[in-house]
Amino acid sequence: MRQALLLCGLWVVAVSVQAGDAATGGGVIVYGKADGKAPGWAISTALPSGWTQDCCQYAAAIGVNLVLYRGEWTGEPERVMLLNVWPQKLASLDAEWQDDQKSYLKRDPKAKVSTFPVHNGAMACHGLLFQGSDHKDDAVVFCDPGKATGVRLSWSMTLAAADPTRQDVLTLFSQVVEQSRYMKYESKPAAPAKAKH
Repeated sequence: MRQALLLCGLWVVAVSVQAGDAATGGGVIVYGKADGKAPGWAISTALPSGWTQDCCQYAAAIGVNLVLYRGEWTGEPERVMLLNVWPQKLASLDAEWQDDQKSYLKRDPKAKVSTFPVHNGAMACHGLLFQGSDHKDDAVVFCDPGKATGVRLSWSMTLAAADPTRQDVLTLFSQVVEQSRYMKYESKPAAPAKAKH
């Protein structure tokens, strides 16, 4: 699974919003300000009902932009949805997921890899399901909001192969990915200081 490729020093904030359908607990927006050559960005998605979002404590500690989890934070990777956003470096979305697949199989040559189907109407996405020899499955989806945005992103989640809630959690994960939307983030200029009389 891809580890964080964060923009060093990038300020990231998550904001809960009241959006979504009955299956969700509303929505969340996470954004990062422009930093050097890295453009500002914002990603919004549905927050599954009963799940918690975090960008600035747990997510920052493990080097990702956003985590979504249910229950208490344990620090364990299972059933935690991770969002990574990074500046475009490789030539295409295909190159991004192929590079990740190559890295994963280098670490675990016996892993099985299959397509993880997702459909996001707002941006191109490609999903993979890695079934590790350690009996852990990693669902990883790479998305490209377009060349002009200057960024790419991935959602990922680890599950035990024998997890009895596996299918339900994968369905929620798919919904989060499919409802993800990119927005350009621009800082508002500071208000001019009032003259003292």
